[in-house]
Amino acid sequence: MDEAAARAAFDDALKTYRQDFGTFFLARLFGLTFAYEDDTCIVTGTVKDFMFNPQGWLHGGVIGFVLDVSMGHLLQQTSGAGTTLEMKMQFLRPAKVGNIRAVGRFLKRGRSINYLESRLTQDGADIAAATSTWMLLGKG
Repeated sequence: MDEAAARAAFDDALKTYRQDFGTFFLARLFGLTFAYEDDTCIVTGTVKDFMFNPQGWLHGGVIGFVLDVSMGHLLQQTSGAGTTLEMKMQFLRPAKVGNIRAVGRFLKRGRSINYLESRLTQDGADIAAATSTWMLLGKG
């Protein structure tokens, strides 16, 4: 593992995070960026070896985190803060060092319950997909 890169990522996250959408500590640690286009949330980042599982691929927990925040940030941007009620993930192939992109979108919008999906890709290939159910906070 590139310990210098891991330390640098941690130190940068400590210096630059704010407890807010897009800038909270874990988003900064993993170097994620957020963009909103056509009712989607696009999360991009770069896989580094300190994010690997023991087999040398991007850890499934990191994948789940990226998929989850792409959906949660979209909900926040369009409807307000929410919480994940459930999430199902499908792992399609391993991710290696390099750029990743997750695109979160609505499947169905409701007044308090919303259904979303996200797909994670690397070099144009599907890495993982998720569907989830979210409850808007303060409305349910």
